[in-house]
Amino acid sequence: MKTTLTRGYAVRLSRGMKTNLKAWILLAPSLVFLLTFTVFPILRSFFLGLTQYEFGMRSPEFIGLENYINFAKSALFWKIMGNTLYFSFLTVLPSMVIGLGLAMIVNTKIHGVGFIRTSFFYPVIMPMIAIASIWMFIYMAESGMLDQLLMAVGLKAMNVLSYRETVIPAMSFMYVWKEAGYLMIFFLSGLQNISGELYEAATIDGASPFTMFRKITLPLLGPTLLFVSTIALTNSVKLVDHIVIMTEGGPNNGSTMLLYHIYQQGFAWFDQAKASALTVVMLVIMLAIAMIQFVNADSRIHYN
Repeated sequence: MKTTLTRGYAVRLSRGMKTNLKAWILLAPSLVFLLTFTVFPILRSFFLGLTQYEFGMRSPEFIGLENYINFAKSALFWKIMGNTLYFSFLTVLPSMVIGLGLAMIVNTKIHGVGFIRTSFFYPVIMPMIAIASIWMFIYMAESGMLDQLLMAVGLKAMNVLSYRETVIPAMSFMYVWKEAGYLMIFFLSGLQNISGELYEAATIDGASPFTMFRKITLPLLGPTLLFVSTIALTNSVKLVDHIVIMTEGGPNNGSTMLLYHIYQQGFAWFDQAKASALTVVMLVIMLAIAMIQFVNADSRIHYN
């Protein structure tokens, strides 16, 4: 009897090992890709951030936290962080509000809704470089569409990309135009998961559209709002394409943001150590954003 039980256990163990082996074999390509292009670069960035490794050096020299201490003392670093925060402030909430509004429009049963959805989503599929090129011509000094319209109504040309006070708001407007359609897709998915019976019951009870939006739509969109806000915040931190095309960080670093500064350090000034240290700073910021969002918001969210 004991021999039979032992043999049965061995058979089950063998089957389990075979199942696990098959699973690991199927996961192996993805794991190799993840380790090679995600985990290893992150670990190397942490290491290089603790070194001095400029162009021409054969190997990195360990200097500890000196790069981070220099950043903390640098007025340029804090200016760049301020630019990044200002850009996020101008883009995250407007893009979410507009995205939700667009989702509510295309969620209705109106004629031509497919064409409307495509129109709202079209900017999303365009490369950021192409969009930046289009808007650069719109914002171009005097000959651009914006300045031409201003001068046509008797106002002075603004040349928004040449002044520190206007360059980030101008780029923020362009980014919201592109990002709102992207966030619309997530909001539309959330809206379509809300049962129509809830709205029918509220209508019978005499609830106004605003009351239904406040009491039904927003609470049940909680998980979607959490996800969208996290995506919007992290996306606003990791933008670089439009700066390369439109301003190259000017005027006087007035539009330089964190990821563009990483690009400058690594590919313009060939200082891999400082670029890696800045990358670690960006990773910590994005991780902190995600953690704060989930810890603070998750307890207040209603899940269906």
